[in-house]
Amino acid sequence: MASPLPELQGGEGIILSNSAKKVESKGGLESSDKKSPILIFLYFHKAIRNELDSLHRLAMAFATGQTVDVRSLFERYRFLMFIYKHHCYAEDEVIFPALDMRVKNVAQTYSLEHKGESSLFDQLFELLNSYMENDESFPRELASCTGALKTSLIQHMAKEEEQVFPLLIEKFSLEEQSSLIWQFVCSIPVDMVAELLPWLASSISPVECQDMHKCLSKIIPEEKLLQQIIFTWMEGRNGTKTFGSCINNPQDQYCTNSTASAIIHEFNNVASACEQYKIGKRKYMESSNDASDTVGTHPINEILFWHNAIKRELNEIAEEARKIQLSGDFTNISDFDDRLQFIAEVCIFHSIGEDKVIFPAIDGEFSFFQEHGEEESQFNEFKCLIESIQMAGANSNSAADFYAKLCLHADQMMETIQRHFYNEEVQVLPLAQKHFSFRRQKELLYQSLCVMPLKLIERVLPWLVGSLTEDEAKNFLKNMWSAAPSSDTALVTLFTGWACKGRNQGLCLSSAIGCCPAKKNDIEEDIVRSRSAFASGFCSKDRAVSLCGDDNKRPAKRNTPVSCKNSNAPNPSGTLSSHEPSCTNQSCCVPGLGVINNNLGLSSLSTTKSLRSLSFSSYAPALNSSLFVWEADNSSSGMGYIERPIDIIFKFHKAISKDLENLDIESGKLSDCDETLLQQFTGRFRLLWGFYRAHSNAEDDIVFPALESKEALHNVSHSYMLDHKQEEKLFEDISCVLSELSHLHESLQRADMMEDSTGSNMELPVAHGDDCILKYGELATKLQGMCKSIRVSLDHHILREEFELWPLFVRHFSVEEQDKIVGRIIGTTGAEVLQSILPWVTSALTQDEQNKMMDTWKQATKNTMFNEWLNEYCKGPTESSVQNETLETRITREDREFQKTLDQSDQMFKPGWKDIFRMNQNELESEIRRVYSDSTLDPRRKAYLVQNLLTSRWIAAQQKLPQTKSGETSNVDDIMGCSPSFRDQVKQVFGCDHYKRNCKLRAACCGNLFACRFCHDKVSDHSMDRKATLEMMCMLCLKIQAVGPICTTPECSGFSMAKYYCNICKFFDDERTIYHCPFCNLCRVGRGLGIDYFHCMTCNCCLGIKLVNHKCLEKGLETNCPICCDFLFTSSATVRALPCGHYMHSACFQAYTCSHYTCPICSKSLGDMGVYFGMLDALLAAEELPEEYRDRYQDILCNDCDQKGTARFHWLYHKCRLCGSYNTRVIKSETAKPNSSASHQ
Repeated sequence: MASPLPELQGGEGIILSNSAKKVESKGGLESSDKKSPILIFLYFHKAIRNELDSLHRLAMAFATGQTVDVRSLFERYRFLMFIYKHHCYAEDEVIFPALDMRVKNVAQTYSLEHKGESSLFDQLFELLNSYMENDESFPRELASCTGALKTSLIQHMAKEEEQVFPLLIEKFSLEEQSSLIWQFVCSIPVDMVAELLPWLASSISPVECQDMHKCLSKIIPEEKLLQQIIFTWMEGRNGTKTFGSCINNPQDQYCTNSTASAIIHEFNNVASACEQYKIGKRKYMESSNDASDTVGTHPINEILFWHNAIKRELNEIAEEARKIQLSGDFTNISDFDDRLQFIAEVCIFHSIGEDKVIFPAIDGEFSFFQEHGEEESQFNEFKCLIESIQMAGANSNSAADFYAKLCLHADQMMETIQRHFYNEEVQVLPLAQKHFSFRRQKELLYQSLCVMPLKLIERVLPWLVGSLTEDEAKNFLKNMWSAAPSSDTALVTLFTGWACKGRNQGLCLSSAIGCCPAKKNDIEEDIVRSRSAFASGFCSKDRAVSLCGDDNKRPAKRNTPVSCKNSNAPNPSGTLSSHEPSCTNQSCCVPGLGVINNNLGLSSLSTTKSLRSLSFSSYAPALNSSLFVWEADNSSSGMGYIERPIDIIFKFHKAISKDLENLDIESGKLSDCDETLLQQFTGRFRLLWGFYRAHSNAEDDIVFPALESKEALHNVSHSYMLDHKQEEKLFEDISCVLSELSHLHESLQRADMMEDSTGSNMELPVAHGDDCILKYGELATKLQGMCKSIRVSLDHHILREEFELWPLFVRHFSVEEQDKIVGRIIGTTGAEVLQSILPWVTSALTQDEQNKMMDTWKQATKNTMFNEWLNEYCKGPTESSVQNETLETRITREDREFQKTLDQSDQMFKPGWKDIFRMNQNELESEIRRVYSDSTLDPRRKAYLVQNLLTSRWIAAQQKLPQTKSGETSNVDDIMGCSPSFRDQVKQVFGCDHYKRNCKLRAACCGNLFACRFCHDKVSDHSMDRKATLEMMCMLCLKIQAVGPICTTPECSGFSMAKYYCNICKFFDDERTIYHCPFCNLCRVGRGLGIDYFHCMTCNCCLGIKLVNHKCLEKGLETNCPICCDFLFTSSATVRALPCGHYMHSACFQAYTCSHYTCPICSKSLGDMGVYFGMLDALLAAEELPEEYRDRYQDILCNDCDQKGTARFHWLYHKCRLCGSYNTRVIKSETAKPNSSASHQ
């Protein structure tokens, strides 16, 4: 499938897409010394693109019958899903909230796109789970879904590179960018980072890998231990198993680097005695561990430590809730909320570890999924209740109810978790103790710990160890050390140091178990200096490690202004004071991450819940697991929905979605080489493309600028405009494939015809035919995937628009403003487009939706002739067309019914129509009296007969029309004007002085032939209604026939009457470019609406496209020219719009402005009169008034600014002191000398 954007290719350094090159141009990536940390994201995007390309190629090969390892393919899909979704969750938790604080209205769209991509993964894995070997349709469906996923992800990444990354580089310093990337890394679970980094390093070239190393060295804090952890993971790609190979087999050993590369090349020069000591201790512990593997307490019982700590914390939260209820004090509600947030994250990640590691290892079908879901729901309800309390305020009348609910929720949550923990302890622990060795139990506990992100582990370990006795804490650390693989030495050292921070005064416990992470005496002086800030920065009250020392080499990176909230783990009251003193008074000197949790005030609870759902299932979180608080507000706005004018866009969305669905379905049938089906498919695709283009252009040109015009909505639509560009590229790609498919189909047809004609069985043509058939099948499969991709892309685009953008119209636009926007959209749509769009849209709507849509259109076009046009094109024949029905047909039908009735009575005279036409006036009156005197006739029939007798002469005149039409040899010489007329007699060009055309119109009023209505009106005492014209005469064959674009007589062979023909106006023109405006319901000179003209619904006139911002005057054109008094609306002469909103003929304007400069209607200036007024200033300055007039003043009214004021006495010129205009008039001849402050009002 063709990619919507240029892709990144590996092997020769990074080749950025066009959007990524724009990131470079911002100045953040151009210097090798100051490369932007955002470069990391570009490398990740490249790796994702490469993986998508590879998967799509394999899926296409599978769909075309080639042999593919299906199991390996499925594992790669699963690995890609885990990698990409964790990347998205980290973006939603760190990058987008930070950007939203600096640049509004950008982040939400990309978060919504993450949800759409998550649903694509859902669909893909639903398809994968339904795989059956004999399912013939499965490979094609897999290729289509893979193509759709590839398109969606590549479009999303390209948009990020074009919009998000430049903003990050522009709005954040290099230090702040580094801080954001570091928080990003620390927000991803440890086990996933250990898989992500080596995969990323293996997906890029060696040169790029070296650049990424340099970039990471600037991002990671300048602490050797932290850098050793990250670069150990990076180096693990040569020996580490892929994530996809172990994710479904939790019974396997933890996927890590089996090689003993604990210290990588970057740290060879700074190896310390502490590191040598740790490695020595490590070997001793491993050798002695196996000997005691069957004695002592089961390590799996450490789950009880977690249970007890969680229950203790929840008890304290419940007690705090009761205190709040009794005191009614809201001052600590934020701290209470932070505490709840922390314990919720601990519970959810604890359940992730159980679902992902422990339960599958014990029994693949064993799960507490229902209990975990119930706990999540209760945490969410508890948090929502706290938010409602904060919103209500301390003086709320319902405060008592809030307090009661708070206590009730706390008690319910405690009861649920206690019941859940009891069931686990009874059902799970005995099985684990029975079936697993001590070492395996330790490994399971360590693996379950590593499903947490680093920033949470930094807070959790001090909190957990602080709740244990000293012996329990020692055993916990000892088991963690013995369970961790050798490649995780630096990581477990960090964990141990963090755990020791939970003891009294942060004293070290690990030396007592032989695994001290950092002894001061064993660390070289330079490492002591670099780490001392972290040790001194720990605050036991908050149970977290922070950076707060003057020795920190990069303080700006870890204390950046992008963070605004510190909600570290709360201190469980009494936990520290109840423990015995540590066996050593030496503090651990491991560094902290320097990451403030809940970055930028964004709650990570919903993200944590989503990660839990990802960890135990292949399915993504539901749409209601919102990542942003304000998304819930938008969704609630759907309650009590009220129809709005702007909702007309929804109707187009519905029609587009319906056509996309049909396109997707029909594309699966193209592999049958059916010519008719291919032609129909191509036609429907072209039609949909045209409608989509008109819709997207209306949004880009009208709707989105209207949104951006509101100050609060800047940047809200940029992402959607990028979507339109990408979707247009998808349509172009599909069009190219369709063309190639059509050419290939023609080649196959020609080959079949040659084979049939020659009857030969030559090998070469047969082989060529087989190749064509194979290529046709490949193209059909590719096209099916592309149609799936365009459907998914547009469906998600539409859903995001309706979710994010359309609620903004309710809050920021009045109904009148929405009507104006709808009017502008419709006003740029030509009649031909409307004729196609209206049936297309209405076919996708219910009758009620159709009525509402038409009501909206009529309201927006209430000042126009749109309803008249609509009646003619959308509601069948109008009354006028029914009345103009062929008289011969109508009279014949009525005569037949009349004769059928009269046959029942022999007493009545039965004249035929020919007899009636031969009667004189006396005979007609006699027949009328006979009809009235006949008592056998029904009164309705009497009235009918009398009416026809009275109008018989008019009917006779009209009956000449069908007689002439039916008989081509009829004599037309009796009709006036039956000879041709010429616009150029010398060149024999048909037409008249007014128009060039090849026909004459037969006036319905008098039956005579004229070249145009102006020629008719010139010689007649009445006006011609050209819309009532039914017949014309071809000036080539002189045959009268029904009006139409071509001559229907055989001798003319389709001779065109004119280049342009309008069926409504019965208008022909062979010279100019003409369009029919459905709102004027007239033909106008120009290329068309939306091209060089638009129709203003207020003024009810067509204006140049550059006059979008003009002064509107309701029905301003429906008046006479103020100079010549001709009706402007239907005038064929050029009309000029004046600045004041009035109109006059251009010719009249030229003549009028020779002696006037003000509007003849409102007296405002007709243009910029600055030069003329400057001349008057000079003239008056040189003029000296007589002495008796010098002190006189006159009251004036300025026609330009509509303000009253005073001016010095003059016979002709009076200048407005406010605007400087001389376009004024005197309203009082003399007045007192004004004060300077009161000269205007």
